[in-house]
Amino acid sequence: MKYVVADNITLSQELEGPLSDYICSFARSLREQGYCLYSIHRHVLLAACFSRWLKQKGVGLRGITSDHPGRYLRYRARHSRPWSGDAGALSNLLDFLCRNKVIPAKGPPEPRLTQAERWTRAYEHYLREARGLTEATILNYVPFIRKFLKDCFGDGAVKLSRLRCGDVVRFVRRQTLHLRRSRAQLLTSALRSFLRYARGRGYVTLDLAVAVPSVANQALSSIPRAIAPDQIRRLLASIDRRTATGRRDYAILLLLARLGLRAGEVAFLELDDINWNAGQLSIRGKGGRRSPLPLPADVGKAIVVYLQRGRPEGTSRRVFLRAKAPISGFRGPSSVSSIVRHCLQRAAIVAPTNGAHQFRHGLATEMLRQGASLSEIGELLRHRSPETTKIYTKVNIDALRSLALPWPGDVR
Repeated sequence: MKYVVADNITLSQELEGPLSDYICSFARSLREQGYCLYSIHRHVLLAACFSRWLKQKGVGLRGITSDHPGRYLRYRARHSRPWSGDAGALSNLLDFLCRNKVIPAKGPPEPRLTQAERWTRAYEHYLREARGLTEATILNYVPFIRKFLKDCFGDGAVKLSRLRCGDVVRFVRRQTLHLRRSRAQLLTSALRSFLRYARGRGYVTLDLAVAVPSVANQALSSIPRAIAPDQIRRLLASIDRRTATGRRDYAILLLLARLGLRAGEVAFLELDDINWNAGQLSIRGKGGRRSPLPLPADVGKAIVVYLQRGRPEGTSRRVFLRAKAPISGFRGPSSVSSIVRHCLQRAAIVAPTNGAHQFRHGLATEMLRQGASLSEIGELLRHRSPETTKIYTKVNIDALRSLALPWPGDVR
């Protein structure tokens, strides 16, 4: 006898156990998240078997704990061939039950925080709520501050008023011995930020931020690694726009190449950020600032094609969504960089890097070659300081050649 659990999902046994009333809604939730029919059937089957096992063990709804899935999977492995996705399926089931308040959310107990960790969390909250910094910046800054406070105070009481310039200098010198230049610069930026925060809140009276040693800035010592225009053309031509994923990736690469957006700006772009009537994008850049940018016709067309014939259905307001379930927006900039890397590999293009930022450098480099001024480049790329744009003065090789003196005589 067949028992219909949800549309197109049938089981050979009737539902029983404490989860019986919730398995149908669980199946609908999976469908809304974009799971395929086969995967939904596996989830439902496992949920039904788990519910039956709970009944055999005399466990009711309120008695379900985070230990039960592991115990059940060990029991299941002794009686049937395990499926590689069993653990993830049960995790999805418990997340669904917790979200809908069917069972209480009982996570691991919160560890007792040291004072250093409490100060670190307060600083993290300040960066996020008061400064409005991006998650990427916060993720870079916070570990340095945690390490600084632990280095100065250990697990004991944190008294910032006792900090002196020597403490700051010694910490930076010890840490920079093991860091690349870029990471060392992040460390000093984070430390200055924290010490300004501490002084602004009255926790310290000395201006310790000025004591943070500087790391040599060699930003102008090398030429920006920019992807070449012909490589961009080959890359775009290699994408299979007959597929939904291809249409998404094509639109993303066009945004990177034509507007020089950062990976995070593409990842977090929302439907409401596009003004179709005005032909504009509203970009959320560093520090939460919004900047209007013109939407080129080819970029707009690529986005429209993806929205109409590629974007999965879902409740997310993000423009670009994951291609696989659970359907949601990208977690962060690394997702966009990963798309760039895979597209380059598929097209067998040896680009300067595998990341998304090379398109930003490529756009600026090409604009300079076409005669654009540094101020125009800085305005399009939304640089806060003209110093940031000066790096592109080194890429106009043709102009530099005209300044070179001819080699004397016939000497080769």
